[in-house]
Amino acid sequence: MVEERSSAKFSESPVLVVQTRERVYRLRAGGSYNVGRDPSADIVVDDPRVSTVHAVLERGAGGWEIEDAHSRNGTFFDGRRVERMVIDHDETFQLGHAVDGECLVCSLEGAARATPERDGGIGGDTMVVPDPGYDLDDEATVTLLDAGPPRRVSRARPASTGSGARTISGTMRMGRSADNDIVVADLMVSRHHAEIQTIDAGRYRVVDLDSHNGTYVNGARVEVAELAESDAIGMGHTTYRLVGAELRESVDTGDISVSVRNLIVRTPEGKVLLDDVSFPIPHHSLVGVIGPSGAGKSTLLGAVTGLRPATEGTVRYDGRDLYAEYEELRHRIGLVPQEDILHNQLTTRRALLYAAELRFPGDTRPQEREQRVDEVLEELGLTRHRDTRIDQLSGGQRKRVSVALELLTKPSLLFLDEPTSGLDPGLDKTVMEMLSELAHDGRTVIVVTHSVANLDTCDRLLVLVPGGKLAYYGPPAEGLRQFGQGSWAEVFQAFDREEDRDWAGEFRDSARYEQYLAVGSDDDVASARPQHPPPPPPAPQSALSQLSTLCRRYLRVIFSDRSYVALLVVLPLLLGGLIAAVPSGEGFTGAPGTNVDAPTKLMILVFGACFVGTGNSIREIVKEQTIYRRERAAGLSPGVYLMSKFLVLGVITILQAAVLFLIGTIGESFPPSGIFTAVELELIMAMALLGLASLTLGLLISAAVDTSEKTLPLLIVVSMAQLVLTGGLVRLPGTPVLEQLSYLSPSRWGYGAGAATLDMDTLSPHDGDPDPLWKHTIGTWLLDMGVVAGLAVLFLALAWYRLYRLRPRRRGARPARI
Repeated sequence: MVEERSSAKFSESPVLVVQTRERVYRLRAGGSYNVGRDPSADIVVDDPRVSTVHAVLERGAGGWEIEDAHSRNGTFFDGRRVERMVIDHDETFQLGHAVDGECLVCSLEGAARATPERDGGIGGDTMVVPDPGYDLDDEATVTLLDAGPPRRVSRARPASTGSGARTISGTMRMGRSADNDIVVADLMVSRHHAEIQTIDAGRYRVVDLDSHNGTYVNGARVEVAELAESDAIGMGHTTYRLVGAELRESVDTGDISVSVRNLIVRTPEGKVLLDDVSFPIPHHSLVGVIGPSGAGKSTLLGAVTGLRPATEGTVRYDGRDLYAEYEELRHRIGLVPQEDILHNQLTTRRALLYAAELRFPGDTRPQEREQRVDEVLEELGLTRHRDTRIDQLSGGQRKRVSVALELLTKPSLLFLDEPTSGLDPGLDKTVMEMLSELAHDGRTVIVVTHSVANLDTCDRLLVLVPGGKLAYYGPPAEGLRQFGQGSWAEVFQAFDREEDRDWAGEFRDSARYEQYLAVGSDDDVASARPQHPPPPPPAPQSALSQLSTLCRRYLRVIFSDRSYVALLVVLPLLLGGLIAAVPSGEGFTGAPGTNVDAPTKLMILVFGACFVGTGNSIREIVKEQTIYRRERAAGLSPGVYLMSKFLVLGVITILQAAVLFLIGTIGESFPPSGIFTAVELELIMAMALLGLASLTLGLLISAAVDTSEKTLPLLIVVSMAQLVLTGGLVRLPGTPVLEQLSYLSPSRWGYGAGAATLDMDTLSPHDGDPDPLWKHTIGTWLLDMGVVAGLAVLFLALAWYRLYRLRPRRRGARPARI
C-alpha cells in the first residue's frame, strides 16, 4: 500500500522541464538524472568547464531539487555557489562559472519557460529569456526521460551516516575502526588514520596518524597541513572536501571517467612515440586499444596509467590531474602486465593472501584480508581453484588470478596489457567477456590487445597507427566503416601499404571525431586548488611488516619447488666431495716451507664458497622483475625487497658454505690453534662471509641484467675471475693490473683471511716477498674479513640503487627522499 501511494504521488508530480543550449528535456519524478559533459549523461551540457557528472536532478520530499555532484567548477544560482537547492519556480543555474557559465533553465511544466541565449554586451555575456518557440510534443526537439529504475549517480555525500554534512567541531578522528568520529570502511585506510583539528574559528588542519597509505591534501601526501576552503582530503578510496565548517564525503566506487588530452611522448633523442593523442573514457566502460606493432600501444598504456608519464599533455582522473596527484590516485589504479605477476609455485589463495599483506595496512586483521581475498575469488569464479598451484592452471585461469590480485584494492581503473596473448580463441573470448562484466559491474577497464576476434565486447575502440597517432576512437561496430575495409586484418594491411596516408587527419575531419572524441573531453580549465609536487611513493606497510611478508613468501616459493630444494642440498655435497678428492699431502700442517698442497686446497675451498654464493642469487631478481615492477608501483620498498632476498639466501649460503667446508676437509689435519680460536671455526667463518659477499655480487648482477639468459655466462665469467684473483693461483703482489683488480674481488680477501689463519706464508711460501694479506696476526685477519664485509655492503648498495631506479617515472616531480 505504501508503494502504491508513493507511485501515485510521483505520477501526480509535475514534470520538470530542463532547457540547455541544444535541447529540452522533460523529467518525470521517480528517478535521479545526471547532468554533465559525459555523452552518456541523461542531460548533456557540452562546455569544458562542466564536469563529466556535474549535478543531479531528482524529485525529493520537498519537490524537485538540484544537487551539485562534487563538480570541479561548481553550480551557481544568482552568482552564489550552491550545493543543493529546491526548484519551486522558474530557476536558471550556471554550470562552471558564476557569471557566464553554461545555463541550465529549470521550470515546472505549465509555467513560463526560457531559452538560454548569449548577448554580448558591456561587462560580458548576459542572459536573455525570449519566447521559447518550441513544441513540447516535438520529439526532434524535446527528450522525454521516464523515471524507470533509479540511475547510478556519482555525487558528493555527507561525511556522516545520517542526513546533512558533518560539521567539524573540536578534534575529529578518522579511520577504519568503529571508535572513530568518522568511520571509513576501506581496507586501504588505517584503523586510526587521521585527525581534523580546529585551530580557531574557521581554521582547521589535518594531522596524519602515522597511517600506512598516507593522508593527502589536494593530491600531496602530508603529515600536518592547514586546510583552506574546498581543499580535498584523500585517504584510500575516499575524498573529503572542506566546505565552510563542513566535510563533504565522496567515495570512489568506480563511477569515474578519464580524459586523455594531447599526450605526446618523445625519446631523449627527439623521436615521437606518441603524437598528440586525446580521447575521453566514460565510466563503467571497456575500452580496447589496437594497432600494428610499433604503433605506440604500450607507450600509451604507460602514459595513461602514470607509470611512464607523457612528455607533454595531461591525464585527468575524474577531473583530477593524474600526474600531479599520482601518489594518491595510484591506489585506485590496477595494472595487469602481459607477463604473470604472481609466483607460480604458490597456490592461488596463498599468493593472493601474500599480495593482500603487502598492499593493505599493517593493522588489517588476517580475517579482513582473508575475507577480501575470498570475495575476489568468488567474483572471478576462482573459488574452486583456490588451493591449486598457479602453474597448474590454464592460461585463462592464470590471467584471472593476475586480475584478482589487482582487484584486491578495489581499483576504479583497471589496465591490462595483452591479456589474451597465447590463448586459444575460446579462452580469448572468455577473458574478453570477463573484462566486459568487470567494466559494467562498476569499474573502467582499458585493454591493449593484438587480438581482433572479440572487439565487439568493447564499448569503445581506440586504433593507433605507426607514429603513435590516433586513427579512430568510437564504437567497435563503426571502426571498419571508418577505414572502409571488411576486416581488421585488411585495415592493418592498409596501414602497411599506405604509410604516407594521413589516417589521423582523416579521422579528425570525420563526423565520428566530433561525435565520440570532441564531445566529452575533460576540463581545459585548470584546477583552482594549489598543486603541490608529490613526495616519494608511500609504503603500504612498515618496513618490518613488508620484510616479514616477503621472507615468508620467498621461503614458501623456495620450498614449493622440490627440485630446487634438492639442488640446494646436493650442490654443497657434490662440491665438498670434489674438494675432498683433491690430494693435500699433509693437509694444512707440516714443517715451515714444506706443504705445497695447502694453497691449492684452500683456493678450491674459496672457489667453492664463491660459486655457491653467486649461483644462489644470480637469477633471483631478474626472474621476478615483472613482479617487482608491479609491486614497486604499488608501494613496495626496494630496500626491503632486496633485504628479503639477502636474508633468506644468506642463511642458505652460510649453511652450504659450512657443509662445503666440513665435507671438503674430511680427513684433513689442522694446526692445534688459529689466530684467536680453533682453525676450523676461523676457516668456516671466512668461507661463510665470503659466500655472503659473493651472494651480494650475484644480486647486483641479477638486478643489472634484463633477461635470465644472460646470467649463466656471467656466472661463469665471475667465478673464473674470482678464482684467478684469489692469490693462490697467481702471485698478486707486484703484478700490475691483477693486483689492483683483486682489491675488488671478495675471493682475494676471503683467501687472505684463510691464509692468515693457517700462516700460509710460513707453511708454503711463494717466491718473492710475503703477501701482506696473509700475515698470521689478528689485525690482518680482521682487515681481510672487514674488507669482505665492506664489499658485500657495496654490492648491496649498488643493487639497491639499480632496483630503486626501476621505480615509476613522474613528470615534474622533485627528487624523491631516500
